[in-house]
Amino acid sequence: MHEMSVALAVVDQVAEAATRAGSITAVRSVRLQVGELAGVVPDALAFSFELACAGTLLEGAELVTETVPGRARCTPCAHEWAVGMPPRLICPLCDGTHTELLAGRELQIVDVHWEDGHKHSPTHAPTREPISEER
Repeated sequence: MHEMSVALAVVDQVAEAATRAGSITAVRSVRLQVGELAGVVPDALAFSFELACAGTLLEGAELVTETVPGRARCTPCAHEWAVGMPPRLICPLCDGTHTELLAGRELQIVDVHWEDGHKHSPTHAPTREPISEER
């Protein structure tokens, strides 16, 4: 299951960030951007995330995913369009095949909400960190 390795990588990266920040007592939520072309099934990722968090600082944390639609641009005519699923990578305006994928492959942590032991209120750790499964 590909989503389990993604979930484990997210937990690892957030736990490392919490350790670097010091005095973090709990992680409340993690917000991810997931491109529709990233090959990640949101329900499977949510299930895997819950399992990966067990016994860690992230146990009980909410996973919030934002889907990023796939977008492409035709090199010859500069037309941009939503590629959809399955992706249409041929320009709908000129039928050009030289296209550039602009969005939709994202897989990154964009925000973490955690409890800081030194403060009385929760803190956010905004970030734009790509998720690497090769850890």
